[in-house]
Amino acid sequence: MNAIILVIEDEKDIREFVSKLLIDQRHTVYTAAKGIEGLDMMEKVNPDLVILDLNLPDIDGESVCEQIKDSYPETQVIMLTARDTSRDQARGLNLGADDYMTKPFEPDILKARVNARLRSIDSNNEVLKVANLTLDPKTHEVKRGDREIELSPQEYKLLHYFMTNPNQVLTREMIIARIWESSPEIETRVVDVYVGYLRKKVDADESVKLLHSVRGFGYMLKEKEQAPALES
Repeated sequence: MNAIILVIEDEKDIREFVSKLLIDQRHTVYTAAKGIEGLDMMEKVNPDLVILDLNLPDIDGESVCEQIKDSYPETQVIMLTARDTSRDQARGLNLGADDYMTKPFEPDILKARVNARLRSIDSNNEVLKVANLTLDPKTHEVKRGDREIELSPQEYKLLHYFMTNPNQVLTREMIIARIWESSPEIETRVVDVYVGYLRKKVDADESVKLLHSVRGFGYMLKEKEQAPALES
């Protein structure tokens, strides 16, 4: 996939090195040295992927990531930063980043991570449908019949995971591994909280409930209850 990639990095040498690396891979690359400049560039070029430094001179990269994911939830974000603690990594992923790399980095590893994120875009472009619930990955539009559903970035990622695995039991551990990248700071009860948020939005005032608890295991997105282990 030849992609549009935005590099938001204040260190000129690193910015130019990463840009050349990506251009050599036949990607179209735009750059920004500051957070505000990067957000402005987002509106102009609508990139497929952003490589984002956290230590920016004007606003923190974490704030930039949050704003990107709020406005462009389908844009892949790879954080590339000198912050190398597990707490930093967990926080970055919890803010919605799709990957996290620390400096110094191996160029081949960065290229591999970029390619992996771009493959995920290619494989997730079809409109998903379960009963009368639809999710369009291209537009981030979610509907239950004619009713539009507004979701946060994490709620969206969770629903997308359910809809790409309908009629399958997803354990809390599986959900944490996929949605929160097995962050050590995430407890299984967080999954219950987010499923609760989704239920209120997806199943609210609907006669047919789609999100079900599976006693002793986890959750399932299913149109009809058939097994006695299912709970509403």
